[in-house]
This record gives sequence, structure tokens and C-alpha cells, in this order.
Amino acid sequence: MFDYILFDLDGTLTDPKLGITRSVQYALRALGIEEPSLDKLEPFIGPPLTDSFREFCGLDDAQICIAIDKYRERFAVQGLYENEIYPGVAKMLADLRAEGRKLAIASSKPTLFVEQILDHFEIRAYFDYIVGSNMDGTRSRKEEVVEEALRQMLPAGMTPHEKRDAVAMVGDRKFDIEGACAHGITSVGVSFGYAQEGELEQAGADFIVDSVKALFDVLTLQS
Repeated sequence: MFDYILFDLDGTLTDPKLGITRSVQYALRALGIEEPSLDKLEPFIGPPLTDSFREFCGLDDAQICIAIDKYRERFAVQGLYENEIYPGVAKMLADLRAEGRKLAIASSKPTLFVEQILDHFEIRAYFDYIVGSNMDGTRSRKEEVVEEALRQMLPAGMTPHEKRDAVAMVGDRKFDIEGACAHGITSVGVSFGYAQEGELEQAGADFIVDSVKALFDVLTLQS
């Protein structure tokens, strides 16, 4: 039984495509780069913005700073709300809490934005702990986020075996699976998010599910 469950946010509990990709468009436009296809910007969903702007757009450090500032300029007032909670998520969270599970958010998105999104969808009360990145760009790696979430939520002295049996990390990208593996906890990948084909398998996910119902069944060990 997983008594402690960490959830990624984007692509796992909500579908943030419009808000993220339109805010990336806005940021790139400020640098004179036009990208009309939102689909081509889907890889921005999941990893830290710094990595994405460097890897997918070839920006240097100075340009990345400008891009992140412009991204947040739009995202903070508009992109946050261009988002949809996946059907069944709120009930799943309520049912897990009713069973006494401890729930946490472990997201590379800044904690400030995470909290606003959870409030917007009225699901913040289900979470005992909310851990995101810092606005200055620190603690943006998923391994760092998971480490802090585990520090806050787990009792001291748990053995590695106890952690693996009692703690699960749920996410839609390889970064979530890698973050779980780095700390010896069970990883659950959701294929309804934004992973590329075969990404979750290659990352070594312990479980892969294709629906919210199937996710609940895995987290409660129902066959």
C-alpha cells in the first residue's frame, strides 16, 4: 500500500498545453522568434524552462533570462488559467485522502504558480505538502523537488525497502520517473500526459497507466 504519494502537476493532474505553449510563443516573439505551431512547443511541458529554451530554441544565457521573464509576464496573468483538470482527478484525490493517504505535489513549476493552479481547480485541500521550484530558478530539477518533498513528508528512519513499498511518485514525463528512481521510490507513469512514445518505458517506470481510474487502482493496489 502506498501511504505517501507524490504527484507531478502538468500533464498528470491537469492539461496545461494552451497556457504553457502560448506563453512560450509570447516569450519567443519578444526575442524575434515566431513559432506558430503550439504542437511543436509541447516539449516545454515538463522540464525546467531554462533547459527547454536552451535545448529546443538554442538560446544563450542572456536570452534565456529574457525569455523566462516574458514567459512569466504572460503566464502569471493568463497562462495559469488556460488549463483544464483531467476528468476524474478531483474524485481520485478525494478518495485517496479518505483512505488516509498523505499526498504531495512535486513539480518543477514555481511553487507560487502551483498553489494558484491548485486553488483555481479547488484541489489544494487534498495535498498535505506542496513543493515546486523557486522563482530564482533553483530547485528546478525533478530530483531536487522530489528530495524536498520526501524530506517534508516522510518520517525519519525509513529504510530503503520501506520507502519503496510505501512511497510512489506519479508523473507523465521521464523526469518524474528519473526523480523517483534517484530516491528509491516506486514510479508510476501516466500515458495520457505528454510523454513521447516509449519515453516512460525507457525511463524505467515501475507502472504505466492510461487512465485516471487505472492510476487509482495502482495506487490502491487493486487488480
